[in-house]
Amino acid sequence: MNFCSECGSAVLVRIPDGDHMPRHVCPDCGTVHYQNPKMVVGCIPEWDDKILLCRRAIEPKYGLWTLPAGFMENGETTLEGAMRETWEEAGARIEPGALYTLYNLPHINQVYLMFRARLLDLDYQPGIESLEARLFTEDEIPWEEIAFRTVRATLEQYFRDRRAGRFDFHFGDIRTR
Repeated sequence: MNFCSECGSAVLVRIPDGDHMPRHVCPDCGTVHYQNPKMVVGCIPEWDDKILLCRRAIEPKYGLWTLPAGFMENGETTLEGAMRETWEEAGARIEPGALYTLYNLPHINQVYLMFRARLLDLDYQPGIESLEARLFTEDEIPWEEIAFRTVRATLEQYFRDRRAGRFDFHFGDIRTR
C-alpha cells in the first residue's frame, strides 16, 4: 500500500500507539489501514460414497483438482459463501451440513473453512473457474493432482472419519508452502 484510501496521502509503515504490529498509517488523516487474513470457504459435496471435485481453470494451480471453494465476499456468511462457491465452480445444488475443517495458513494470511454438504442432484457442471467437475470415490481421487495442501488434508481426514463411522470437526495449522 502506498496511498491512503481515505485522503490519498502517502502512507507510512509504523506501529500505531497502543498496537504491537507495523501497520500502514496515514500521517495526514491518521487512518490506520489494517490488513487481515482472507477467509476461504468451501464444501465437500457428497453423493453416496463419492465426492465432487473441480479441475481448476484458473491460476494458481491451473489444471489441478480441488474441492469447490474460494474467497468469502463481504456481506455473506461463511455458509452462504461456501454454497455460492459450490454453485459457481461446480453448478451444484447442495444441502449444507456441519463445518468440518478449519485450517490456518499464516504464511499466506488465509483461513480455510470447509463444510460437509449433500448434493441434491447430479445436475452439476463446471463453472467458469473449472475445466471439469466430477464425482470420485476415495480410490479414484487423483491424489497427486490435488491443488492445495488444505484440500488434501481435508480429504484425507474426511476418508479417515468415514472409515471410522464418525465425522468430527477438525482444525489445524499449515505453516509452510
